[in-house]
Amino acid sequence: MSDPQRPLATDRRAGGTGNVGQSAAATPALGTPADVRRLIESYGMSHPGKVRTANEDHFVTAALQRAIQVRQTNLDDPHVFDRLSGPRAYLYAVADGVGGNVGGSLASALAVAEMVEYLGEVVGAYNGYGADHARDFPEHLRSAAHRAHDRLVETFRLKGRGGPATTLTLAMIVWPEAYLVHVGDSRAYHLRAGALRRLTRDQTVGDFLVTQHGMPKEKAEQAGLYNVLASAIGAEDMTPAVDVVPLEHGDLLLLCTDGLTKHVTDERIGQVLSEAADPETGCRTLVELALEAGGSDNVTVVIARVLGG
Repeated sequence: MSDPQRPLATDRRAGGTGNVGQSAAATPALGTPADVRRLIESYGMSHPGKVRTANEDHFVTAALQRAIQVRQTNLDDPHVFDRLSGPRAYLYAVADGVGGNVGGSLASALAVAEMVEYLGEVVGAYNGYGADHARDFPEHLRSAAHRAHDRLVETFRLKGRGGPATTLTLAMIVWPEAYLVHVGDSRAYHLRAGALRRLTRDQTVGDFLVTQHGMPKEKAEQAGLYNVLASAIGAEDMTPAVDVVPLEHGDLLLLCTDGLTKHVTDERIGQVLSEAADPETGCRTLVELALEAGGSDNVTVVIARVLGG
């Protein structure tokens, strides 16, 4: 594990473009419509912005479940197998590649894919999610982050220098908790009854020096230290932060890259989330606000809302 007291200078400004693909993408939560209506609705969007020509961000929304599908049976009650299809877990992630050109894009894509694959294997190992299993999820998230990190290091190993890296912020909802893992400066927010709370702390050299060593914030800003990552997947230092957030019906989670938060304040984000009729509307509004304010970076947002009971 990386030493959190030794920040790595991974400059997010190095390289500017990278991804070949659609400028915007939207993916509703997976699973049967009945399952989604009962618990979660979600939406995700990604846009390269107005300055960069390509997109190094990636995101995913997914539903994970161990399931058995009965094709034929002469049992009187075919639903006897339903217990083998345990509750559904919902997974949301955003990643912002660092490294320029195809490197940053590939790094964020590999990290997201590796995390989803690993957590899918974990969920598939459970028939259900009891209290004993829930205690394991934070460690599973740490392991997933380290597995993604190892994959990037192996993929981009270069003589005498490191390869591309990526931020990654992921939330896995296993009702009634959301389990978070966070590396870098992509963020997660929680909205309840109109009150917005940031769930993650930016892992940047600027934040580290200001909070841990008392450097004046203005000095860190002038030096551009908030643009330099202290921790990233695939970088020399990678320190995942893990948290658990109790959820209630009506709660909302937002995951986003810094292409949003560079241009849109937390206050405005909270207002948009409170007023949006649904996750898609919220995503589109936030992306539009980031673009209207300059769109200096790729911007990716994922919103998941817990429906009323």
